[in-house]
Formats: sequence, structure tokens, C-alpha cells
Amino acid sequence: MNRPVQFSPLAGARTTFEGSLAYMSGFGNSFETEALPNALPVGRNSPQKCNYGLYAEQLSGSPFTAPRATNERSWLYRIQPGVKHQGRYRKVGGGLIRTAPNREESSLPIGQMRWMPAPIPGEKLTFLTGMRTMTTAGDAEGQAGMAAHIVLITASMTDEYFFNADGELMIVAQQGRLRFPTEFGVIEIEPGEICIIPRGVIFRCELVDGPARAYICENYGGAFTLPERGPIGANCLANARDFLVPAASYEDKPGKALLFVKWCGEMFATELEASPLDVVAWHGNYYPYKYDLRRFSPVGAISYDHPDPSIFTVLTSPSGEVGTANIDFVIFPERWMVAENTFRPPWYHRNIMSEFMGLIYGVYDAKPEGFLPGGASLHNMMLPHGPDTPAFEHASNEPMVPKKLTGTMAFMWETRLPQRLTKFASEEAPIDQSYLGCWSGLKRRFDPSTPEPKW
Repeated sequence: MNRPVQFSPLAGARTTFEGSLAYMSGFGNSFETEALPNALPVGRNSPQKCNYGLYAEQLSGSPFTAPRATNERSWLYRIQPGVKHQGRYRKVGGGLIRTAPNREESSLPIGQMRWMPAPIPGEKLTFLTGMRTMTTAGDAEGQAGMAAHIVLITASMTDEYFFNADGELMIVAQQGRLRFPTEFGVIEIEPGEICIIPRGVIFRCELVDGPARAYICENYGGAFTLPERGPIGANCLANARDFLVPAASYEDKPGKALLFVKWCGEMFATELEASPLDVVAWHGNYYPYKYDLRRFSPVGAISYDHPDPSIFTVLTSPSGEVGTANIDFVIFPERWMVAENTFRPPWYHRNIMSEFMGLIYGVYDAKPEGFLPGGASLHNMMLPHGPDTPAFEHASNEPMVPKKLTGTMAFMWETRLPQRLTKFASEEAPIDQSYLGCWSGLKRRFDPSTPEPKW
């Protein structure tokens, strides 16, 4: 049975409550938390005998010899060790989940792509059966690249659990609230919030208030971390204090269950005799966490020109090349637009990075028509893109007075690698066949006889 959550976070870690859920705040901290008093060993990780008859088990997210700054591990004190939470694995179908390198032949040529929101069907779909891969990039076995998925959920996972050995998962809620009971505690997110579930962490997904839709980034590479602020200094962007980590809670729940595992692009299942979410206490720096995107503190132009969108980076997955991300997670939140004599939306550009975008709610200022909440777009490396015709006309003629963008939240997963379409994305997802038409109204305005702009 679940017991009341108790906790003992390290000094300086704020604990907050959202309903019955308890979180500790901070990014990259080493936390300690226990659901029963004195469940955590004092002064050691692996005592000869743990209190309450618990087993000590370490979960490592990095090699033992990784530098201290990137070394990730947590000690878990659980009712049964992980070896008891498995039987013989059997291979099972992965549905519409795909993993890089994905060599499905797309029926579409290269080009700028946009999809309408995928409708939530009436059939029973859980987190796993409702996941549909849109793009893949890189190589999961080489631990580089990513996959972009959408997930349509109409049913909670019941006596089913999952962990992903191929990468960490970033879940971006778009419609409906989602609850994630994990080995470390419980996380709940709503539209406007995200959660990160690290590689190897066991969880299940439950609905809170009806069917849900979300975006998922599967990160095969280095773990997401906060970007360097550089000349911005010590504040703004995503602040560490706003990231929330679940306090320990556990399930002492015998009974038949299934554990699904994604490993090197294949799906496996094993039968369990009890819930694997049986961690009574833990400490360390490898854990799931959540973040409210509305807490992001944007910076921008206060004089002229639109700065690079990298100023809106919330989290980044580093590559081996300095300044070149495996993935950047960028958002376009509410903000003031005040630049003078400036075309304020993002400019037209071509980019070595490949951009997968989604709209959580509201209107995206560069695409006010056709880009809908729950939809998605893909602008692959070196393919031109930018504001649609109405956005260009409006931004070129609007009064240069301060204006606040409100009620909007869009995001982008940007990777240095080209993103390949899956068969689902090219043949089954609701593609917007009229997307290229959004630029058809852009007029030829060139007149060599006068330097004055003609409108």
C-alpha cells in the first residue's frame, strides 16, 4: 500500500506541495528523501543490513569514471532488488514506435512539413500503444541523436510499467494532465509543463482528467542540462530553483504485472510478481524531474533586431563539439516585443540544425494561420523557412509600439542531425498538404530605380 510521503531533503533544498504530491526544488542537486523515517542509511551507501529489510541498489546514468560534473548516480533502498523485478524477457511488437537509424522509406520527398493535430481516437490507447514516432535522427546504439514522437492516451497503464534503455524521455503535455508514478516518486504535469524521465528509470503513465495528447523527445545522447548563460550572466532563462524533483513514495503491491523495456530499438516484456515502484528511500543526482515552462524568464531585444532563437533555450543535450548541441529544447513563451524599426518575428533563414516544432497552446507569431495547438512542423537542415505571408505583412506594417504576446506557448527540438520521417509521419499522420502555400503570397518588391521600400 502507499504510505504518507515523508522526506528529508538536503539542506538548502526547498520542498513544495502540489495537492498530495511533494517535490524538492533545484536542478542537478544531490537530493536525499525517504518515505519512512530512518530508511536512508547514515554515513554509508551500502550497509551490511538496511533498515526495514530493504535492499540497497545503485542506478548509474553515467560510467563510474565520468568526471564529477557529469557523473550521475542514485542509491535506491527498495523492497526487492531490480533482479527480482524481472523474469525471462520476450520480444513484443513496438507498434508505431521507431528508433534511429530508421530506414523506412518515406513516400514524401524532402521539404518543409507541417501536420495538423492528430485526433485522439475512441479506442483504448496507453502511453506505449498510443505513441507514434514522427522523426528519427542519429543512432540510438551510438548514443547520438533523437526521436520526436506524439502520444495519444485514452487509458491509464494498469499493472504495466516501462523503462527506456535507449535514451531519456522529455514529455511535453499538450492536452490533459498526466501522472507518472516512478521509482523515485510521483510527477504530475499539465499543458505548459514538461517532465524528464532519465534512461532506465521505471514508470507508468496515468490519466488525471480524461484523454490526453503530448509530444515526446527521446534523447539518445548526453543528458539534458541547463545551457550556459554566457554574457547574460547569473540570472534569467530557466532558473534552477524552478525544477521540481519528486519526494520518495513507494508501492508495496504484490500481484501480476508486466514490465516493458525498449532496448536498441526493440521492445521486450517480462512478467513481474510485484510492482517495481518499491523504492522507500533514495539519494543521489540521477532522477526524474518536472518544469513549468511558464516560469521561464525570457530575455530579448530592447533596442533593435530579433536575436537568435537560442536565447529561448530551456535545456540542452550536449554533443562532443562545443557549441553544437545534440538537442536544444527551445520555447517561444509570452513576452514583450519592443524593438524599434525592427521586423519582430523570427526572420527567414536556413540552418544547419534541423527543427521539429510543436504548439502547446495559443498562436505562434510567425505562423498565425494553419499552425494549430497539437500540430507539428519540421524544417530540416538547410531548407528555408520563416514567417508566413500574413505574419510578414503584419510585422512589416505594424506600429512600432511595445506589444505583449500573451496566451501562447510553442517549442522546438533542434538537433545538429537531419531528421528522417517515419512511415507514420509521411503516410498516416494528418499532414497539411497546403503548408507550402503559406509563402505563396509573398510579393516581389524589388525595384532598382529607387531605394525606398514599396508597399
